[in-house]
Amino acid sequence: MERWSSHIGFILAAVGAAVGIGNIWRFPALLGQNGGGAYLIPYLIAVFFFALPLMILEIAIGRHFRGTVVSSFKAVRP
Repeated sequence: MERWSSHIGFILAAVGAAVGIGNIWRFPALLGQNGGGAYLIPYLIAVFFFALPLMILEIAIGRHFRGTVVSSFKAVRP
């Protein structure tokens, strides 16, 4: 079974897969169009309360079942 050689490599891969380069490229334009800080605060709140817990849950499921994505989610499915 393959394992990550470092924690930082795993974190960077998880963030890269979750965020994608398109969102990083588009985010400054969205800030400019929608009022800067007035848009940034609700965005960060949404990330903190929705995206971060879902990413942590997905990582926990993967670590618990130690399998591929498909096999892990098949084990969770009722």
